[in-house]
Amino acid sequence: MNKEILYILLPDFAGHEMVYLAEAVASDEYALKENPKYVSKFVAPTLTPVKSIGGFRLLPDYSFDTMPDDYAALVLVGGFGWTTPIADKVASIVKHAIEKGKIVGAICNAASFMAKHGFLNNIKHTGNGIEQLSIWGRENYTNSNGYVNAQAVSDASIVTANGSATLEFAKELLLLLKNDTPERIEMYYQFNKQGFCDLFK
Repeated sequence: MNKEILYILLPDFAGHEMVYLAEAVASDEYALKENPKYVSKFVAPTLTPVKSIGGFRLLPDYSFDTMPDDYAALVLVGGFGWTTPIADKVASIVKHAIEKGKIVGAICNAASFMAKHGFLNNIKHTGNGIEQLSIWGRENYTNSNGYVNAQAVSDASIVTANGSATLEFAKELLLLLKNDTPERIEMYYQFNKQGFCDLFK
């Protein structure tokens, strides 16, 4: 089994949208895992540092040209880069992932990108509202009936989420990846959702 989870980062990516997933992959409630089931790797258009919306610069592990053909999951991190021409280069990467039956996650504007390229037409899904999906998708988006007004939706190994659903997005992907038992994944979700003080009154 390939252990790498590949996060697609475009310029001005939303860094907060991947933190819960990456943290759960790398650590448990005590410390960093000695032998994590998965490893997070970052993919950008080139190997030069890519900047987040908040101004952080991340050095990619792979470029679009050097990324591996096999991996555990492909995660499209939202942000403003999905409105630029460079985003269209990701379409063939996603198409390949879906054809190979890989787990694919898309959050915020990345979910709208999925609509634009017809990747949501046969699954239940969500995103930043049906209006944005329809505007981005135009004639390529033919599944408005499949839209679910929820924070995150998992269907056919594809997880979609709106931009405020970072934690729900992580939970659904962690379940698909079987990163831990469902009970421990739920505990991780509730701990971060409710907060320490409310959960341990």
